[in-house]
Amino acid sequence: MHGLINRAVQCFVRDIYGPQAWAELAASVGVGIEGFEAMLVYEDKVTEQLVSDLARLRGRPASDILEDLGTYLVTHENTRAIRRLLRFGGETFLEFLYSLDDLPDRARLAVPELDLPQLRLSELEPGRYILHASSHHIGFGAVLVGILRALADDYGTLALLELTGEHPHEELLAIELLDADFAEGNSFTLGSGLASFSQEGAA
Repeated sequence: MHGLINRAVQCFVRDIYGPQAWAELAASVGVGIEGFEAMLVYEDKVTEQLVSDLARLRGRPASDILEDLGTYLVTHENTRAIRRLLRFGGETFLEFLYSLDDLPDRARLAVPELDLPQLRLSELEPGRYILHASSHHIGFGAVLVGILRALADDYGTLALLELTGEHPHEELLAIELLDADFAEGNSFTLGSGLASFSQEGAA
């Protein structure tokens, strides 16, 4: 797993639960307090242990922890570059959803070695969609739920999202758009998101 993923979990724990929580998790996983190097690649089992130990230490299901991680990646002040990268996808939440097919390629513009799930949006009927997330790693689906819920709020869209299926190498997210103009969306201007993505992720 790319070190940027592990580093994201590390920053999430540090920023949300505090330095002591990260120190406890680092000791459990067997890494130093300085944690992970964002631009290195680690064995998948390290990431799996990182998530499972975090869930155990917090007394919560791993899926809930991963969903909170997704929300953090979009909403926290220390992850503004990720929000900018995602908001490049469209002026509305629906446009953003249709841009998700291109997200892995856009992310690789910033971090060429980053291996994100392949995403494919299917329309069931107007306002109802299924997002297919294909990856060798189960767990990205829960992170995506957190990301998409936070982005829906950011766009001012009222949406229901649910992780509905988990198959070998694929997770399914059900998306229902209830009101595209439910609230005024947050302001967004193009900035140096791609250039700063890996830098902020490594902070």
